[in-house]
Amino acid sequence: MQPSSDRSDPASAAPNAAGWLRWLPGLLMLKRYRLAWLPNDLAAGLVLTTMLVPVGIAYAEASGVPGIYGLYATIVPLLAYALFGPSRILVLGPDSALAAPILAVVVQAGAADPARAIALASMMAVVSGIVCLLAGLLRLGFITELLSKPIRYGYMNGIAFTVLISQLPKLFGISLDSRGPLRDLWHLAQAILAGQANGYSVAVGGGSLALILLLKPFKRLPGILIAVILATLAVSAFDLASVGVKVLGELPQGLPHFALPWLSDVDLTQVVLGGCAVALVSFADTSVLSRSYAARTRSSVDPNQEMLGLGAANLAAGLFQGFPISSSSSRTPVAEAAGAKTQLTGVIGALAVALLLLVAPNLMRYLPTSALAAVVIAAAIGLFEFTDLMRIFRLQQWEFWLSICCFVGVAVFGAIPGIGLAVVISVIEFLWDGWRPHFAILGRVDGVRGYHDLERYPQARQVPGLVLFRWDAPLFFANAELFQARILQAVEASPTAVRRVVVAAEPVTSIDITSADMLGDLSGTLRERGIELHFAEMKDPVKDKLIRFELLELLGERIFQPTVGAAVDAYLADHRVDWKP
Repeated sequence: MQPSSDRSDPASAAPNAAGWLRWLPGLLMLKRYRLAWLPNDLAAGLVLTTMLVPVGIAYAEASGVPGIYGLYATIVPLLAYALFGPSRILVLGPDSALAAPILAVVVQAGAADPARAIALASMMAVVSGIVCLLAGLLRLGFITELLSKPIRYGYMNGIAFTVLISQLPKLFGISLDSRGPLRDLWHLAQAILAGQANGYSVAVGGGSLALILLLKPFKRLPGILIAVILATLAVSAFDLASVGVKVLGELPQGLPHFALPWLSDVDLTQVVLGGCAVALVSFADTSVLSRSYAARTRSSVDPNQEMLGLGAANLAAGLFQGFPISSSSSRTPVAEAAGAKTQLTGVIGALAVALLLLVAPNLMRYLPTSALAAVVIAAAIGLFEFTDLMRIFRLQQWEFWLSICCFVGVAVFGAIPGIGLAVVISVIEFLWDGWRPHFAILGRVDGVRGYHDLERYPQARQVPGLVLFRWDAPLFFANAELFQARILQAVEASPTAVRRVVVAAEPVTSIDITSADMLGDLSGTLRERGIELHFAEMKDPVKDKLIRFELLELLGERIFQPTVGAAVDAYLADHRVDWKP
């Protein structure tokens, strides 16, 4: 699809920039900003603010840090992304998908002290920001493509389950020390059966959750804001705090300030692994959401610049009393529906939140934590993916069970080990396809052009004395021995004495040193049996590697044919075989 030519569209007003400006898409957009967009951005920013406040506080609580820091993690990242981010519409901030890995590190480090908790979370944000920035500078924006859809579904379902379980105690007004999702669920059930649940807290939180879910189909209604306002009014009017309903309390007045996060008595390995985990999750989500909106606005987004923008936002969050952030699949549509044109929408939202902290911090003192838990639970429910997973089960069951394995890993071992397991399984899945690839012995089928797999066409005719062998993968260290074994097996299984083996090498996109040495050994083994080794349709870059690996002198320079048909013709001519294709 071609980009729109409408000059009133900001997506078409920011062509690729040369020089240093390409690193600062926000400045480039500002140079081309049109006053006609300002009313849209202003209105969208104010509408967005109504979601930024309750959601930021709720996700902070879910991450194990005081609610005020959710607003700090909203203000600074929005400003940083507006400068470095390539997407004109994306909204960044605290996210439910990151709550579980952040909470895992905060809880494991024993951070009961709020100051210690935010220091740990800020350290994770700095690590996440540095990881994203380095990946963007090294142009590694493609790395999230290594996670297959079933694997992504598995860890996202696991994270959604973990987040949901972590919020249930708050919904019931019960205090629990987190020991892992399944054990937390078991202890929660015991506490409820023992009568420890607060009925008023359940009523406020359950009512808020029901209202959010009921209003969710109505995109233009701010369901979260309505539910939070009604819950706050109910607590204030009926003095529910006096009967055990926990409230947010007074927020500190003021803005975030620069603070270098550091704790010397923590396991830095946990912090680094946690930061890397949230970097992977946040960029996976951000890249998908960014590409989706780029397609809708007929614009393009550089994934490497996206990683730089996300890294800058996380680094800024960590240095200004925030915690790891990501793109938001709930707040971004709100900004779009409200008519946002550029990242000025996010800037206005950030400034509005800052103004609220300066002049009216007590507006949220009666905000019940059970209502905040309802906000997070509603978001977690939206993270679950079942429909497409059922389709995957119907089409290819082994990938479905990979997804379930990742889900169980997150649910049993926690978010960070589970994400690590998802990455390991994804890499194994990737290597498996190349480690044990499909191969075929080819023959000629009457009435069908070309040469085809004997297993699919048993009636195919083989050329006497010739083995046509196709290998459907790159050649590398993990499959080199298998390649050699399969060719020797094909020679043994040939119905006629073999004079030549032709490898149909068009699917072979690369070779390494191990496979090159294997080809040299294979050529020698075949030569001892009086069999020649030739190649058809080999790509020029692969030939270049053979030359660099000094293999061409050993194999010979006349062993390459441009097509399989040409290779067959050359064989028939060289050995004077009377065979009609």
